[in-house]
Amino acid sequence: MVLTINLYQKAGGGFLATENILQEFADIDRIFDPKSIAIIGVSSEGPGFGRSIFISHRSIGYEGKLYPVNKRGGSIEGMKIYSSIEAIPDKIDFAIIAVPAHLVPSALEACRSKGVVGAEILSSGFSETGTPEGIALEEELKTIAKKGIRLIGPNCFGIYCPKSGLTMLPGPDLSRKPGSVALISQSGGLSVDFGYIGKWRGIHFSKIISFGNGCDLRETEMLRYLRHDPETRVICMYIEGVSDGRDFFTALKEVAAEKPVIIIKGGLSESGSRAAASHTASLGGNKAIWEAALRQCHVTQVENLEEMSDVALTFSLLPPREYKGCAVMGGGGALGIAAADTAEPYGIKVPSLRKDLQEAILEVLPKPGSSATNPVDIANPYVSPKYIREILLYASQDENIDFHIVIQLLYHYKALQLNLGNVKLGEITPYKELAKVCREAMDIGKKPVMLILPNIRRDEDDLEIEKVNRETRRLFTEAGMPVFDSVKNAFNAVASISRYYRYRR
Repeated sequence: MVLTINLYQKAGGGFLATENILQEFADIDRIFDPKSIAIIGVSSEGPGFGRSIFISHRSIGYEGKLYPVNKRGGSIEGMKIYSSIEAIPDKIDFAIIAVPAHLVPSALEACRSKGVVGAEILSSGFSETGTPEGIALEEELKTIAKKGIRLIGPNCFGIYCPKSGLTMLPGPDLSRKPGSVALISQSGGLSVDFGYIGKWRGIHFSKIISFGNGCDLRETEMLRYLRHDPETRVICMYIEGVSDGRDFFTALKEVAAEKPVIIIKGGLSESGSRAAASHTASLGGNKAIWEAALRQCHVTQVENLEEMSDVALTFSLLPPREYKGCAVMGGGGALGIAAADTAEPYGIKVPSLRKDLQEAILEVLPKPGSSATNPVDIANPYVSPKYIREILLYASQDENIDFHIVIQLLYHYKALQLNLGNVKLGEITPYKELAKVCREAMDIGKKPVMLILPNIRRDEDDLEIEKVNRETRRLFTEAGMPVFDSVKNAFNAVASISRYYRYRR
């Protein structure tokens, strides 16, 4: 990784020299791209974290060398299980530790002695328990880490890096397609959930880091690392508490000045704060203080994974600029009116199109029942994609339009299918042509297109509609056009982007 800074200030004063930063980040680089992994705690049969993470790496297609370890030996999927990490004859870059908590310190020390660069500890039973025994065990891990090994965890689900084939627990079928979105998370379950949401939403990841209790590597250091990671353009975070608030917010402001940061802050309510303390040994903090501090750092605070995925997808696909005016197109007057009403609270305008453009669009639209003012009412859901292309191109000529919203009610093709008889829904729904013409209009008009794909038909007889919608979503996102379930979600995401780039101007 090439860094562009010479120094940064550590919390408590003092500076860390360039060569030390380079070495620190070089070690983290090797953690994300290990050529060999020892998995300690793999059983030859039966369930268990060690066995599960081993199979997950085999399933996802990790190309490096895997070395299962268990003191009882044996074999798994035709591979020898080594009795100890010392018994492995080869060099090990990374270790995954999944043994009972009281055995973790000795396993970690063995890894350090063998020259392992980093380890992730899946095991729980440390400071998150609040017991003297758990806290003492975690202090042992910190002591070992200071001798020269970097740690992720304990009490975590580990790392997902599609490019290198690293995956989390559980994550055997996460996507191997790398992208530009990263997630730093104290929660393992939320990390995996976001990985799977990304898979169907079309969000592709550079890295996901579930750091759990974070006794060594945690939120602030990973933020600084991702700031300089050329593979990461958008940074998402789930945070319950931070180890050093001043250092965290200093880093956050520095990073947000260069890359968009999207945060879910857990534990802001009284009950949520109690849950966070028992989950990852974190203190939630005061809601008003956190929200004010996040605003000052110019990060985007979101409420849940759905909103995070909306905003992350939009940041990753749309050109980096502010968006003020929107052209809305849909098959139904009420849809357009609702869209215009929804836009206003987000600071987005739906302005009337120029008169000459309205007249040109009216020549394209079916009659009667259509309207070309903006929102553009195309009167029915069966309008040919070639006309949608023309309407988008005309609307793009208006200097007050920055982006397009296309509302498509593809579920209406189910009724057409029933009328036509023995045909498949995918054969009569023009979603492939729709994606093609929208991309063409975006390329020619130089203004982004966003698709709204609602589906009110969710009965057991309507599974074919969901299949068509999923394929439509895939085609659009692969073509660089984000897809949303609702206009509200789309406007919220665009407003988040606009706020950020307004600050960056």
